[in-house]
Amino acid sequence: MSHRIVFTDIDGTLLNPQRELSDFTISQIKRIKNTIPVVLISSRMPDAMHHLQEELEIQNQPLICYNGGLILVDQKPVHSTFISPDIIEKISNFNLEQKFHISLYHNNDWFVPEMDFWAKREANNTKVNPVVKPIQNVIKEWRTNSKGAHKIMCMGEEAYIDQAYAFLEDSFGDTLHLYRSKPTYIEIAHKSISKLTAIEILLDTHFEIPISEVVAFGDNYNDIDMLKAVGTGVAVANAKPETIEIADTVTLEGKQDGVATYIQKNIL
Repeated sequence: MSHRIVFTDIDGTLLNPQRELSDFTISQIKRIKNTIPVVLISSRMPDAMHHLQEELEIQNQPLICYNGGLILVDQKPVHSTFISPDIIEKISNFNLEQKFHISLYHNNDWFVPEMDFWAKREANNTKVNPVVKPIQNVIKEWRTNSKGAHKIMCMGEEAYIDQAYAFLEDSFGDTLHLYRSKPTYIEIAHKSISKLTAIEILLDTHFEIPISEVVAFGDNYNDIDMLKAVGTGVAVANAKPETIEIADTVTLEGKQDGVATYIQKNIL
């Protein structure tokens, strides 16, 4: 099948055990990038993706951030869907005793109430440092500026995250998409967006390429819709069983250069 464009997830899919791009991955993407666009698609914020774009020399390509909540073309937003400050306030009120950590993201802004264990770990993983600011102050500013959260991240001990998930599902099940990426994490986005909706927007408005000629790579639950819909959905071998089940093909694990190996064999 024809591969005219590549969309790839990052964490668990594209990076090596050091959470970096291997030399092999860099070389394979550089080999095709002038004829086949390569677009990064992730739950990450833009600043946590720009350094990867630079290493791959694909800064000229769009970015899909926050699982589709924010799409950037030429570093400017062309699509933005966020969670309202009213919902953020209700989540904050549920967590008045601060039993779990809440991170708030809008475009390249990342706010944390304190630089705790969870904030430090995320900063280490993504190579981006947050701004420490009380949640109520962020809510007030966003109300004034008609902004909201492209992503909310709740992190904490599993028992507290269980409680938070139950509250969120019961209170906002029709509005929010809740993604339990780990037992200690909940990634929260607006329910109307996904990686697939973002791909469809870019294919229609920017690339004019049919979805049947897309190859996409992923590993987790939030990649399933994308892998099912594109012409060739490729799961890395470490993907969730449900993701592997719907994929058209399976490559090596992300940490074993699965994406680069597929590109080397199938994109000449």
